Amino acid sequence: MEKIKMTTPLVEMDGDEMTRVIWQMIKDELLAPYIDLNTEYYDLGLKHRDETDDQVTIDAANANMKYGVSVKCATITPNAARQKEYDLKRLYKSPNGTIRAMLDGTVFRAPILVRGIDPVVRKWKKPITIARHAYGDVYKNTEMRIDKPGKAEIVFTAEDGTVTRKTIFEFQGPGVVQGMHNLDASIESFARSCFAYALSVRQDLWFGTKDTISKIYDGEFKAIFERIYEEEYREAFEKAGIIFFYTLIDDVAARLMKNEGGFVLALKNYDGDVQSDMLSSAFGSLAMMTSVLVSPHGYFEYEAAHGTVQRHYYKHLAGEETSTNSVATIFAWTGALRKRGELDGNQALSDFADKLEKATVETIESGKMTGDLALICDLPKKEKLSTLDFIKAVRETLDSMM
Repeated sequence: MEKIKMTTPLVEMDGDEMTRVIWQMIKDELLAPYIDLNTEYYDLGLKHRDETDDQVTIDAANANMKYGVSVKCATITPNAARQKEYDLKRLYKSPNGTIRAMLDGTVFRAPILVRGIDPVVRKWKKPITIARHAYGDVYKNTEMRIDKPGKAEIVFTAEDGTVTRKTIFEFQGPGVVQGMHNLDASIESFARSCFAYALSVRQDLWFGTKDTISKIYDGEFKAIFERIYEEEYREAFEKAGIIFFYTLIDDVAARLMKNEGGFVLALKNYDGDVQSDMLSSAFGSLAMMTSVLVSPHGYFEYEAAHGTVQRHYYKHLAGEETSTNSVATIFAWTGALRKRGELDGNQALSDFADKLEKATVETIESGKMTGDLALICDLPKKEKLSTLDFIKAVRETLDSMM
């Protein structure tokens, strides 16, 4: 069979630990035999990030902006223990955070549904996609411990010297205080990414904040979403037969339990962090979640939603057999290849991505799976496979489709 050609490079960002091992297995077994793979490669492994003072992460993000589409392996965000383990020059920032900031993107995560692994919430029949605003709020906060009575204030000093201040609280004893911020420009990019993504998948868009309590901060999110919807997207939504729906975040949580799914849920940074973990657990596993960063400027970055699987990596180094779930990483590649095919008008590449996803799901539904899925799957016949054997089983299924 002649290999599928690629006209434009895909930006490839390699990563760390067990996911780096899986990354190469996927390329060797599931991609290289079928595609004349054309990638611009960046090694985001922690050692190479240290060698380049993390310049490689910036270079990879710039390449993503040049070519439009990237696929990223899971990477380590080092803490003090990792700094010692890898003898790092310093504690580097999250590569995901750096890339998200440069691409000005929103993270969309959705579960991968397979027969035999049913959602904990019985009402859920379709995937629910979480759109998480990846800027500001508690993740860029300023905090202070208060150890004596006094007055805490918010003070804003404008460039012209004008000072505005508001009292936060009159402390009579010890406590804590926190300041957060966000930017209209970032919220606007978030809104446009969410509306564009909902249109691309033809699903309703929900958005929830707590503007009844946070009348200015959360109120700004609500006002920007509503303005952009009315000015830029209402006509397209009505033509597509989908709706934009705003409600309070607590109402969102209640409605989630009673809805069958099949919609996009836009949330602020912390809310999205919590709800995406809840959804991944309720639908099965973080290893069964797709994740794509979508920028309103037309950039796409596909990745697995989980970490580097450190425990399995140490077993692998010790020569022990592992049974690590590669599904999310496979779907990161298929998502990127499909988008590359769409942008280049390369139908064969997009069709291959569809087939590989179908082969992966059918392999699991046939009873062949990794250990994490075997624990939660209720199929009558299950066979637990090693990391590589599962990928080879997917290849067998794929070969039968080609």
